[in-house]
Amino acid sequence: MDPTLIGIIGILIMLALFMTRMPVAYVMTLVGFVGFCYMISVKGGLNLLSRSFYDTFSSYGLTTIPLFILMGQFAFNTGISRRLYDTAYTFLGHTRGGLAMATVTACTAFGAVCGSSPATAATMATVGLPEMRRYRYSDELATGSVASGGGLGMIMPPSVVLIVYGVLTEQSIGALFVSGIIPAILMTILFILSIYISCRLNPELGPRGDQFTFREKIRSLTGMVDTLLVFLFVMGGMFIGLFTPTEAAAVGAFGVLLVALIRRQMTWERFVKSLYETLRTSCMVMLLIAGAVIFGKFLAVTRIPFNIASWVGGLDLPPYMIMTAVIGVYFIGGCVMDALALIMLTIPIFYPVVMNLGYDPIWFGIIIVLVTQMGVITPPVGINVYVVYGVAQSVVGEVPLESIFKGIIPFLLAVVIGTVILMVFPQLVLFLPNLMY
Repeated sequence: MDPTLIGIIGILIMLALFMTRMPVAYVMTLVGFVGFCYMISVKGGLNLLSRSFYDTFSSYGLTTIPLFILMGQFAFNTGISRRLYDTAYTFLGHTRGGLAMATVTACTAFGAVCGSSPATAATMATVGLPEMRRYRYSDELATGSVASGGGLGMIMPPSVVLIVYGVLTEQSIGALFVSGIIPAILMTILFILSIYISCRLNPELGPRGDQFTFREKIRSLTGMVDTLLVFLFVMGGMFIGLFTPTEAAAVGAFGVLLVALIRRQMTWERFVKSLYETLRTSCMVMLLIAGAVIFGKFLAVTRIPFNIASWVGGLDLPPYMIMTAVIGVYFIGGCVMDALALIMLTIPIFYPVVMNLGYDPIWFGIIIVLVTQMGVITPPVGINVYVVYGVAQSVVGEVPLESIFKGIIPFLLAVVIGTVILMVFPQLVLFLPNLMY
């Protein structure tokens, strides 16, 4: 049988298994292993299976992931997120939709110490939804802002998705982190503008909140000092070469733990819970990476990535049109697959194409993370939507899924606008890494 046909059959089987809700990591591992055994040999498949899992779980570069996840869990379980939210509300709560704006701003700040989109959404949903319900915000705006703002955790450094992209493409993780700062700020501004415009068109969506004095606003900044210090130390240490990304993750986790101990907010129960959640999330990510490696090897022996790269590279089209088509694939794929899994699955196919077109790999990494960010808030996957839906049941009561999906529409438009801006002005992504590196 033709190798390309075998690869297509494998992809179709994988998509069919996705529909059964079988975990993505297991599906990619199973299809990749069976396909590789069929193409090469059973002995070769077993060797690939053992080597891929061993290499993934023993990789020094990938230890960055559990350490940054641990840092985020410490921040979540010790109340840092609530202080960030209180500071943002003090500055923005008096405007229409101000609570939603404060939530989006706090999501960006929490993303700087978390790196996980679902964790950011869960944290801000717990803190923000009760407050917005108390101030009579519509369920659409309240849940939509939390679910969408949580997606900023994917692009704001440290980002687990950017770490995985850097490992897969052998790009500098430090440069990727730096390049995500301006796009994250840009998306925060666009999200705030979306809330402002929505509330101007329909004032009932977000009534005004409390007005605070200038003295109270300045005093509230103390809630951000510890987070800002940890962020600046971790990122600054990488910029000046004081430590590697892996060492920076360890320093960040220790820094957040130290802040929690000084504030006497870390109990034994919270410490154990942070370790448990870190272990669970890290294992999930590592299994995804190992599964993607195995499936990628299977695709490589079918030569599908090379055939696609040759076909796309041979198209008589301007590079920007080919790049637009690639971004369209990520946009559609993000709606039906987890962002991390999608990136790991498609990088072996599209990365060579994009490099042949002459685009910068750092810029491409930020663009695909930004585009797949839409996947965490769009059906049928929409993991952030389901996270917010689940948290809402326990903190404010029943909120229909339809209301949450309706609430994310303005933010989807903002992501589209942000993607276009970064495509037209790539220096917004590349300015800081070019300056630092």
